[in-house]
Amino acid sequence: MTAELVRGQNHPLPDTRLEIRISAGNPVVALATLGDADGRVTDAGRVAHPGAPALPGVDVPRTAAAEHRLAVDPAALPEAVHRVSVLLVLPPGEGGPDRFGTAAAPYVCVCAPEGRALVAHTLTGLGRETAVVALELYRRQGAWKVRAVGQGYEGGLAALLADQGLERPTELAATVLEAAARPPAPSAAGAPETGPRDAPRSAPRDATSGGGTISYTHLRRRPSAPVPAPAAPVPVPTASVPAPASGEPAPASPYPAPVAGDAAGWSMDERLYNQVWGMFEDLARTAAGYRSARDFAETRLDQELDQALSDPRARIGGVGDAARAAAKARHDDLVERAREVLDRDLDRLAAESEVVEPALPVAYARWDNPVWHAYRAPDEPPMAVRLGDLYLPERPELRIPLLVRLPLERGIWVDSGRDRSGAAGVLDPAEMRRLALDTAVAHTARLLAVHPPGRFAVHVLDPAGSGSAAFAPLVETGVLAAPVARGAAGVTTVLEQLTERVDLLQMALRAGAPDALPPGLDTARQLLIVHDFPHGFDDRAVTRLRYLADEGPSAGVHLLLVADREDAAAYGPVLDPLWRSLLRLTPVPDDHLADPWVGHAWTYEPPVLPPGSAVLRQVLAHVAGARPQSPR
Repeated sequence: MTAELVRGQNHPLPDTRLEIRISAGNPVVALATLGDADGRVTDAGRVAHPGAPALPGVDVPRTAAAEHRLAVDPAALPEAVHRVSVLLVLPPGEGGPDRFGTAAAPYVCVCAPEGRALVAHTLTGLGRETAVVALELYRRQGAWKVRAVGQGYEGGLAALLADQGLERPTELAATVLEAAARPPAPSAAGAPETGPRDAPRSAPRDATSGGGTISYTHLRRRPSAPVPAPAAPVPVPTASVPAPASGEPAPASPYPAPVAGDAAGWSMDERLYNQVWGMFEDLARTAAGYRSARDFAETRLDQELDQALSDPRARIGGVGDAARAAAKARHDDLVERAREVLDRDLDRLAAESEVVEPALPVAYARWDNPVWHAYRAPDEPPMAVRLGDLYLPERPELRIPLLVRLPLERGIWVDSGRDRSGAAGVLDPAEMRRLALDTAVAHTARLLAVHPPGRFAVHVLDPAGSGSAAFAPLVETGVLAAPVARGAAGVTTVLEQLTERVDLLQMALRAGAPDALPPGLDTARQLLIVHDFPHGFDDRAVTRLRYLADEGPSAGVHLLLVADREDAAAYGPVLDPLWRSLLRLTPVPDDHLADPWVGHAWTYEPPVLPPGSAVLRQVLAHVAGARPQSPR
């Protein structure tokens, strides 16, 4: 059974040599790039193209043609290669289409060694693009999967290669197209051909000659196994393959049992970080693929119903009813098969989450993870910190940790305002403010816990003193750098001190003299918690706060703002840059985190302490006890 993928969907692959067959209806250049764990192509030697058609584990055709066959042997790929992208490019010249939108939709099929089609994808929806990433094979937990991509580039091959991280992409793109325009040299007697067998070796060309993170290149490379040519060409359709019959079981997953920390990385911290974001990426893509298939099914159903109703013959007898029933059946079958693929992927991610979640270190762990009960102050800060969870409506119980890199590149805004929808809309305003402040304290405790003792200081502005109860764990355990500042005078004093600190550090860094700082200046990173903004703030204080939000992170001063934007409405658009510069989080689940990559609105869930748990105070007490006892 062939799996027909839509853009964004993925599918498991067997651990065997694969053949990728391409049918485009007009000449195209086919090539492949070998990417690392982040999908980056580190150098031109990781690009298989007509001028260099063979790389370890990959063979591509030597010329442009309407049909191609590429060979990929996952077992022969270098260990540093985690992603193989298959690219299609329109060759320049007269006589052929100048963009994919005016050509027949290319069809790509991944086949087993015996020729059986495993996965197929038709590249629809292209317009002015002249180069496209058709699909990618990627390594996930020791096994390989294929993903339908269909990402086009109006800037052509140079823009595509630049997007994958290659330096001097324009030169390489010109080399590729020039090599594809030359007739290939005759192969030696008995040597296997690497180009398409059914393409003329010296056919006239439409193209004219002439003229777009972690590196693991130190890992050993394995030699490529020879790739024999197929015994005979197998016809490949130019549009789509028939859908599998309804009710056929989905192929069994070839994945081994999930293992925590099996992603790329130098340390377990880095491997777990990469694994969590790999789970995020897989969830985003599989949900996008399902939504795309569902939307396609709805569109096709509407078109078929319109066509049936426009035919007068369908109004006689039961012809129209039969046509509508057939269209609805096709719609339901497509949606059902898309849901089966989605459920398969979600089940796999859920199983991986069950293994990964208990293995996370304190910086990434939920508050109910037992790892907190064995907490010890770290010697070095981690790569990132967990600020909550993310999930999608397709599987709400599947939570992906929201990991934010350290040091923080932007401040955090815990929104204490009420929306008209969602959980916030039914809460009392006072309750929302309490939850927002409790959430901010939990974020603060985690940031203190993941930094080495003495290298992260916390200041609190509470002008009206309304947050005394929530700030009690910070005050009573003695982790604050100074007493809570209250009133307008306290606001002015703290903002002046931190603004002066940012100015001094920036001047020292710009002058290239970081050792010229005043003696006694605290070099620890600073976190400023602001509660009840803008109460107690005059215009000068507001200006300083905006300055700290913009310039503070580069000088080690970070902002955690607990506020309702409506309370500052009197300032009008003056404060719009402040709100935009902060990462907005909420104290209740809210689908407000937009993902422009695939168009999702992720639901954010804040960190929650177990009811009645004393873990937060215990952790803060450890932080205070480990802090160096020296005057500030």
